[in-house]
Amino acid sequence: MTYVISDLHGYPLEKLKALLEKAGFGFWAEAGSADDLYVLGDVIDRNGDGGIDVLRWIMEQPNVHMILGNHECMLLACRFLFEEVTDESLDALTWEQLDSYEIWKLNGCAPTVASLRKLTREQQADLLDFLGDLPLYEAATVGGRDYLFVHAGLGNFRPDKKMSEYTMDELVWTRPEPNTVYFDDVMTILGHTPTMLYGAMYKGRLFKRRTWMDIDAGAAGGLPPILLRLDDMEEFQLS
Repeated sequence: MTYVISDLHGYPLEKLKALLEKAGFGFWAEAGSADDLYVLGDVIDRNGDGGIDVLRWIMEQPNVHMILGNHECMLLACRFLFEEVTDESLDALTWEQLDSYEIWKLNGCAPTVASLRKLTREQQADLLDFLGDLPLYEAATVGGRDYLFVHAGLGNFRPDKKMSEYTMDELVWTRPEPNTVYFDDVMTILGHTPTMLYGAMYKGRLFKRRTWMDIDAGAAGGLPPILLRLDDMEEFQLS
């Protein structure tokens, strides 16, 4: 089975595990029963421990596949915060770095920074290296249907535009309009935009279009995330 979830934003690890168990997700440790989970970015920031426990769990799961979200991009742009502080390093800070930190602060980084500072230098470096190696998109075929997973959408989309030609910003910051059309023969699944922004009737629900689907149910604002099983399109949530 293949599952997909997005924009956890500090959702507690124990609740994520409970959600996966509710859906019958096969964990890797359960011999012969491993399923696949795609996490479409924005694990961190906003709530709880800032998503650090979930990130460290993902790092240990060979059947959990994460792609980069805009919040992870902001963290990577502020990697200098977790390097050794010296007079020389402070003098070397650029206005661009300071601006990156200000932007990240405005986007709810406080719980993530606090949790990262509890880790050892080695643990911080391992986590940041993991994030730095994440892809910007993934693809899978489930039940004979092709799926493309991106964090936010396909900015400046053209049917003939290769995925390698998209910039990071086009994949992690885009917000598609309701009438946006992507590939006819591939279902694109994304997050980033809380579905309630497409209308109050979509609060806490998926927003489905003919060629794409937004699965960000609003966990950043305290709503339960949706876990979607692609094999039968069944949705799972914790109350």
